Amino acid sequence: MTVDVEFLPKDLQPSRLHNRLIVVFDVLRATTTMAAALAAGVSEIRIFGDIAAARSAAIQDRGARLLCGEENCLPPTGFDLGNSPGAFSRDVHSGRTVYMSTTNGTRAIVAARGAPVVLTGALVNASAVGRAIATRWPGLDVTLLCAGTGGAVAMEDVIGAGAVIDALGRVGRITLSSDAALIAHRLFQSERSDLRGALSAASGGRNVIAAGLAPDIDFAARIDSLDAVGVVTKEPLAVRRLDPG
Repeated sequence: MTVDVEFLPKDLQPSRLHNRLIVVFDVLRATTTMAAALAAGVSEIRIFGDIAAARSAAIQDRGARLLCGEENCLPPTGFDLGNSPGAFSRDVHSGRTVYMSTTNGTRAIVAARGAPVVLTGALVNASAVGRAIATRWPGLDVTLLCAGTGGAVAMEDVIGAGAVIDALGRVGRITLSSDAALIAHRLFQSERSDLRGALSAASGGRNVIAAGLAPDIDFAARIDSLDAVGVVTKEPLAVRRLDPG
């Protein structure tokens, strides 16, 4: 299995979607929140590229749905929840359908949707993602796609990609096919003893702290705290929990 890393969705060429497994990372905070929501028992997370599309689709659904997302780190007007992973609990949210749009993470999923398999990853489920890839799709090469922040590379996403590379290396034989993958792996190894500090120092972390949401960084830095892995479905475009079997 070869493993590559793309630092931004704009760098993901269509040819790189063919016969590859893509893992999308928005560690602060969308893919961390997705892992938390799936662990809390939400039925699915429907993915939208912008706030207006999510709001319009949710209006059509009179069932047990939740509008979830952010603009400039904060919940948009009329949304039920923002983008904080700690906001989800099994008692309240199990069985609900989430309609989600975020500035970076959901757009990265939209960019990756043409691949045969798309997963969502973060630090909180890095080992679970690595095991899932190795056991379910050992014949596919892997691209780890970082969502970035506002069109710029996000250090926390690169660290998340490095954590999954580390996990894959523990369960199988892999080849890192680019310097980007090597950078991600070495960055994770250098920062793993203080992931909270690394996330706080990144520009995305500083934005989250400035918005008064520092507990989200604590949550996102808890490596391997969850075993929920999200897998993307195409119609509708949604993230569902991968069956652990």
